[in-house]
Amino acid sequence: MTDVNLSPRQDFEFSKGDGKVLLIACGALGREIIDLIEVNHWSAYDVSCLPAKWHNTPGFIVDGVRDKIHAAKDKYEKIFVVYGDCGTGGMLDKMLRKEGVERIQGPHCYAFFSGKDMVAKHYEQDITAFFLTDYLARHFDKLVWEGMGLDRHPQLLDAYFGNYKSLVYLAQTEDEGLKEKAKAAATKLGLKYQYRFTGYGELESELVKRS
Repeated sequence: MTDVNLSPRQDFEFSKGDGKVLLIACGALGREIIDLIEVNHWSAYDVSCLPAKWHNTPGFIVDGVRDKIHAAKDKYEKIFVVYGDCGTGGMLDKMLRKEGVERIQGPHCYAFFSGKDMVAKHYEQDITAFFLTDYLARHFDKLVWEGMGLDRHPQLLDAYFGNYKSLVYLAQTEDEGLKEKAKAAATKLGLKYQYRFTGYGELESELVKRS
């Protein structure tokens, strides 16, 4: 696999495709997207990731995705956005309709791994769940604990997480080290820990359609 250190705080470009399709993606999905490209030997895709930390500040997402589209639309045959609504309140879809660009459908990025059936099955209990993926488990301290200022202001923990009851780790890989990190994150947040192995879910099937 390509040695990629995707920072939660920065943009990232992965340009090893033949220039046909650009995936504009949330940085929280970047590692998994690149893994899928390499495992499946997909040659069409380049990837441009926006900072994963924008999950905490969704107001940046629409303009950030639009800027990526405008910078790339004359260079690629097709652009596809790999983002959920992710707290934009429908504004991301409104912008994408105007630009004539599709996105993978889902309320948030984590739903791509769960898939529609699992989302429906766990809907009631997941209303009060905080989700981690492999990437977010790996970068929990930087992206969540420090990203939300809890390292400096721990008194805000209840304000941010008081309405959550559980932390659900949606695992893409069987990794004991990441399981321990996810358990530690649940303990740190004072939440009940749940583990679900999802693999790459609908993220993989959606990319297969366009490869």
